[in-house]
Amino acid sequence: MVDRLLVTILGIDHVQVAAPPGGEAQARAFYGALLGLEELPKPEPLRARGGCWFRAGTHELHVGVEEPFAPAGKAHPGFVVDDLAALTGRLRGEGIAVTLDDTIPGVQRAYVADPFGNRLELRQA
Repeated sequence: MVDRLLVTILGIDHVQVAAPPGGEAQARAFYGALLGLEELPKPEPLRARGGCWFRAGTHELHVGVEEPFAPAGKAHPGFVVDDLAALTGRLRGEGIAVTLDDTIPGVQRAYVADPFGNRLELRQA
């Protein structure tokens, strides 16, 4: 057992979602161009594995290649956005299905799927 007084988790550095081999262009189009996340250079020793990394505020989103690939239907990252209505409108305009969710009183949020079928939560700041 770890002595809780000697070890402190300070936060979350990154969250990873999976993509099939060769999905980097789709990931860049969705996470970079559509969601507006800044792409980060992947460290040289990891580049051969495929995938790409993005900045989401002070955290990172890593899109990692997985074979065999299966999208995450329940597990998901949750993004905080400054204008949920504008972003969901942009996504709908691109033909992406948006599911609004008002089950938590006072919280505006929506669910979408990335191009690979991974579930994502979008939450109004």
